[in-house]
Amino acid sequence: KGFMLDEKYGYVHSCPTNLGTGMRASVHIDLPGWTEHGVDKLKARCEELALQPRGTRGESGGQTGCTYDISNKHRLGYSEIQLVQTMIDGVNTLYKEDLEWQEKLFKFPDIKSTHSLVAKHVTKEIWEKLGKHVTKTAGFTLYKAIACAIEFDNQHCGIYAGDWDSYKDFADVFDPLIQEYHGISADAKHTSDMDFSKITGNVNPAAPVHSTRIRVGRSIDGFGLSPGITQEQRLGVETLMKGAFGKFKDELAGQYYPLTGMDEAVRQQLVDDHFLFVSGDPNLKAAGMERDWPEGRGIFHNTDKTFLVWVNEEDQLRIISMEKGGDVKGVFARLARGIQTVGDSVHAECGKGFMLDEKYGYVHSCPTNLGTGMRASVHIDLPGWTKEGVDKLKARCEVLALQPRGTRGESGGQTGITYDISNKHRLGYSEVQLVQTMIDGVNTLYEEDVALQKKHGI
Repeated sequence: KGFMLDEKYGYVHSCPTNLGTGMRASVHIDLPGWTEHGVDKLKARCEELALQPRGTRGESGGQTGCTYDISNKHRLGYSEIQLVQTMIDGVNTLYKEDLEWQEKLFKFPDIKSTHSLVAKHVTKEIWEKLGKHVTKTAGFTLYKAIACAIEFDNQHCGIYAGDWDSYKDFADVFDPLIQEYHGISADAKHTSDMDFSKITGNVNPAAPVHSTRIRVGRSIDGFGLSPGITQEQRLGVETLMKGAFGKFKDELAGQYYPLTGMDEAVRQQLVDDHFLFVSGDPNLKAAGMERDWPEGRGIFHNTDKTFLVWVNEEDQLRIISMEKGGDVKGVFARLARGIQTVGDSVHAECGKGFMLDEKYGYVHSCPTNLGTGMRASVHIDLPGWTKEGVDKLKARCEVLALQPRGTRGESGGQTGITYDISNKHRLGYSEVQLVQTMIDGVNTLYEEDVALQKKHGI
């Protein structure tokens, strides 16, 4: 007997999509220029060339790095010779265009933030060495890493990592930049300590503290960081966390609210609670963190609304403990229990842990958050310091290793007499040290504020 050969449909296959030639002629090829230009744009170009691009892990395996499986799109209505010729000609076209994109996108960039750390550490010599490199986990490049410094003229740091590989592969840029920003030595090692029993004292109960909030970032090993994470990886993180949240018990038990398809009543409640994160931040957009918005993102909070986890915002995970009043030690204790629960639950789901670097501590997308990734803060009224002068308060906080902000966030400005006071450092100190520094510093500021109120007759 011979092969099944239909006059109308060609060679017979079980799947009608393969009728005709049943042929899939493919090559695995590196296309770093197209990767940098954008995978969606590569897909559109392949459509024009009658080609089909895939990741190298098959039809549904997703895309990582800059290597693609490029094949003929059609099966039926064309001969085998036509399809192979189409693939050859199309691949040659893509390769030629890839070289053009490399020339355009990988040339030494015009860095608008001329006074940034990026401008200082990304030299032409470094660019010649690293400008065309593509990381394995997320297909990230140095160009993507410094996108904010290229696009804006107001960056101090100006760089993000797209995966853990970025810190290693682009170490010639990241290492000196991190050392300068955090004030650490080249051979420094980070030590983590979440033992809340080591905290001595607490914020003075008499201090006019409105609320306390402590957050950290965490990243699950094996997935990209927000600037570089692929769509498949982002959904994978969310799926893992949905399973992990289901294991939370007692005071941590609660509900996960995905941003995709969120009910309006739920959305408004999260806005009213000041829990919801939204799109539109220029830095996050330029850095690539709002791709595929809002897919794969969401918010978990416990029943009491004192423990939150943001999924796939600036970091894969932002873990937050908060409550009204000034019980910093209690908030830290809940955070420690929460982090342990999240870590244990994730490990139970996938066998993986958090990215923890011996030198830089917990890995975050922004190098300013490396180390603890911790920001421990209180909202406190300081009328005496306000009268004395905000610039003098800032200078005093610098001495106390604190950072003062307005209550509307990092760039929201200052109004009234209420300040957000937090630890200044992230890397080179343990979590216990940073929380202790914040407690002691806030108590000092409060004592001085009482004296300044008397001085100014308040």
